[in-house]
Amino acid sequence: MVRGKTQMRRIENTTSRQVTFSKRRSGLLKKAFELSVLCDVEVALIIFSPRGKPYEFASSSMQETIERYRKHTKDNRTKPTAENNELLKIEAEDIRKKIELLEASRRKLLGESLGSCSLEELRQIEQQLERSLSSIRARKNKVFKDQIQQLKEKEKVLAAENAKLCEKCGMLPLKGSEEQRESEVPNDESSPSSDVETELFIGLPEGRTKRILQLN
Repeated sequence: MVRGKTQMRRIENTTSRQVTFSKRRSGLLKKAFELSVLCDVEVALIIFSPRGKPYEFASSSMQETIERYRKHTKDNRTKPTAENNELLKIEAEDIRKKIELLEASRRKLLGESLGSCSLEELRQIEQQLERSLSSIRARKNKVFKDQIQQLKEKEKVLAAENAKLCEKCGMLPLKGSEEQRESEVPNDESSPSSDVETELFIGLPEGRTKRILQLN
């Protein structure tokens, strides 16, 4: 029967955790020493206790080993391998070709550099421009409709606010828009309302002045 792997967790008990640290630390330092002797390798090991106390082992010089490690990682970051250089060159060439194709396509869409285009290429460019124009018009119409809808909603809000203000002032709210109210005004000159003078002027109206003169 194969037992499942137990999940490693932090030891909660402080005393047990300290005992385990001392035992494992000694065993790790011993393994590092054995590895350096048996395999003739350069080993450097640094351990910090929970309280920050350092424990270390170095088969030669700790400082020299650290400097060697730093130099090694720096060289790997700053000096890519020949294989990486070749891959970078290939990627750069692919990107350059794509940029050239995109630039040539842009010039053709602007009506430039069309002398070398065949009839089929010109038809394709024309179809692409028509599709672009159709998309632009559809977007423009949608923007117009959205703006009209927003204005209608705003008109409803303003009408509701106007009704509330009229109700507070004891006035009847005006129904309909200005254009509707103008369309409801009769154009017949025989209508009684057509004789009403609405212009603002200084002095007596002309009709009243004539009647007053006749009476006098």
